[in-house]
Amino acid sequence: MTERRISTLVGIPFDGQSSYLRGAGDATLKIREAMRCDSSNQWTELGVDLGAAGAFDDAGDLAFSEEDAFEVIESGIGKLLAEGRRPISLGGDHSITYPIVKALARGYPELTIFHFDAHPDLYDEFEGNRLSHACPFARIMESGLARRLVQVGIRAMSGHQREQAKRFAVEVVEMRGLPAYQKLKAAGPIYISFDMDVLDPAFAPGVSHREPGGMSVREAIAHLHAIEGDIVGADVVEYNPVRDLGDMTATVAAKIVKEILGKMIRK
Repeated sequence: MTERRISTLVGIPFDGQSSYLRGAGDATLKIREAMRCDSSNQWTELGVDLGAAGAFDDAGDLAFSEEDAFEVIESGIGKLLAEGRRPISLGGDHSITYPIVKALARGYPELTIFHFDAHPDLYDEFEGNRLSHACPFARIMESGLARRLVQVGIRAMSGHQREQAKRFAVEVVEMRGLPAYQKLKAAGPIYISFDMDVLDPAFAPGVSHREPGGMSVREAIAHLHAIEGDIVGADVVEYNPVRDLGDMTATVAAKIVKEILGKMIRK
C-alpha cells in the first residue's frame, strides 16, 4: 500500500440480507445529502475541516446484483485498499461488514474491530441464513479475520450469542457497562463498524430494529473520539430511511461519518 492513505467514502447500497425490513439499501444518498446540507458546516469536533481540498475522497456507490453483492463488495474494497485508500463504507445492512473485512484482512492480518451495536450479530445462522445481517461477526471470527473484536452498546443478546461470544473470546461491553473508553485502544490496525441502532431510537428512529435504552449521540461521539490507534477503515450501517422522521437519522448518520473521518484524517 502507498504511504499516504486517503480516507474515501464508498456507498454499498445493499439490504439483501436484512431479516425484518428492507430499506437500508437506500441510505447512501441520504447520508451524503445530510453531509452536504448547509444546516451545518464541514468542521468536525476535533478541529478537522472536511471541506478543505483533498481532505477526503468519494468513490461513489458500488454497483452489483443481489446475487454477486458480496463478491463485488470484497473486490471493490480490495481495489480501494490497493490504491492506498482507507474506506469508510456507507451501508446498507450489517451483512456487508463480512466481505469488507475479508478484503481488509489480506493487508491487515492483525486487525482489531471496534463494533458499535445494539446487537452482537454473532448468530451462527439466522432463520437458516449464515450470511444474514445477524451473522457477520460469527463469519469474521470463525474465519480468523480479526485478532480482537470489541462490541460496545450491546443490549439485545440472546443465550446463543452469549455462547458465541465466549467461543470467539469477544470483548462485549453491554450498555449497562458504559462508558468503555479504556477498551478502545489498540496497538495495530483498527476497523470501526457502527450500526445506527446502537443509538437510542429517540435519537435515531430510522433503523429497522429499534432497541430502546441505547446510546445518546453524545455518548457515541465520546467513544469514537476515545479510540486510539491506526484506523484503516470503517462502516456506518443499518440506517433505514423508510423508518426515519424528518431526516433526523440521516443527520445523525452524517455526523457519525464526519467524526470518524475526522479521527482518521487527524491521525
